[in-house]
Amino acid sequence: MSDAEQSAGREAEVFRRDFQQVLAEMSRVVVGLEQPMRAVLTCLLCGGHGLLEGVPGVGKTLLVTTLARCLSLRFARIQFTPDLMPADVTGTNIIESEGGQVGGRVRFRPGPIFANVVLADEINRATPKTQSALLEAMQEQQVTVGEKTRPLEQPFLVLATQNPLEMEGTYPLPEAQLDRFLFKIVVPYPRREELARIVERTTTGREAEPSAVLDGAAVERLRRVVRQVPLPAAVLDFITALVAATHPDSPEAPAPVRQYVRYGASPRGAQALALGAKVQALLDGRFAPSRRDVLQVLPLALRHRVVLNYEGQAEAVTSEDILERVARELG
Repeated sequence: MSDAEQSAGREAEVFRRDFQQVLAEMSRVVVGLEQPMRAVLTCLLCGGHGLLEGVPGVGKTLLVTTLARCLSLRFARIQFTPDLMPADVTGTNIIESEGGQVGGRVRFRPGPIFANVVLADEINRATPKTQSALLEAMQEQQVTVGEKTRPLEQPFLVLATQNPLEMEGTYPLPEAQLDRFLFKIVVPYPRREELARIVERTTTGREAEPSAVLDGAAVERLRRVVRQVPLPAAVLDFITALVAATHPDSPEAPAPVRQYVRYGASPRGAQALALGAKVQALLDGRFAPSRRDVLQVLPLALRHRVVLNYEGQAEAVTSEDILERVARELG
C-alpha cells in the first residue's frame, strides 16, 4: 500500500470516528431519529443546508439544538411568521444619537442569521419576501444590508423546518429556494418503543444534557476531508445519468418520468449526490464513493428537486416513487 493510500485510510478512519462520536452524543438526548441525525450532520459536513419536514412534536427543534451544542457552535432560532420582515432575519442599520443631538452614528445591528447554526422554524409560514432573505446567506455565505456585504462566520448551516399537515395560511417554498437545500429530510413519527422512551425521559426529570465533543475548527477540518475525496469517473457518470433521467424531455427518462414529472433535478442535485456519496464512503472507511453510496443519498438529495405535473399530483404519485423507478432503471 502506498503512502498516499495509507494517509487516505487514516483520514477516513478519523472522519468516521468523529462522525460517530457526534452521533452517539446526540443520541443521548434525541430518542430515535438516527437517520435524520445522520442526514443533518452530513449536510453540515458537506457545506450545505437541510430542510426538515415532519409533524409537530417529533423532535425537529431538539435535533437541531442538540447538534449545535455537541459542536460548540453558536445557535439562533428564527420563528417564521406572516409578519416577519427580512430585516428581522438579516439585521438592519440603526442611527445612534449622541448627546441628545439629532442624527448620529450609523451602526449595524446583526440579525439572527449571524450564527453558526440557524433554525428557520416553520419557514413556509413567512411571506416569500422574507423567505428570500435567506437566499444570499445560504448560497453565498454572506449578507448584504444597504450597500455593505458582510461574510458569515464559518461553519454556517441553515436548518429549516416545515409541517406537512397544516397548509392553510402558509406560503410553499418556491422551487428556486427548495433547490438551495442540499437535502430534504423527512422526520418520522416515533415507533411505540421510542415513544415510551420519550415519555419516560421527559416526565421523570432525567433528561440528558449533551456535551461538546467537537468544535468549529474540527468541523472545518472534516469539511476539507470531504472535498478531498476523489470522485471516480464511473460514479460521476452514474450521478449525471440519474439526474438526467429525472427530466421528462431526456431520452434516458423512464416512462413514469415522462408521464408524471413537470421538470427534474438541477445541477445542484448532482452536487448533492456527489457530496453525500463522499460522506457515505468515508463512513464506510473508504476514500472513494461507489454507486451504492450514491443510491443511499438519492432520496435525500433529489426528492425536493423533482417537481410533479398535474397528472402526477392527481394520481398521488410521489417524487420518491419516481426516484425509485429511476434507480431501478439505472442502478
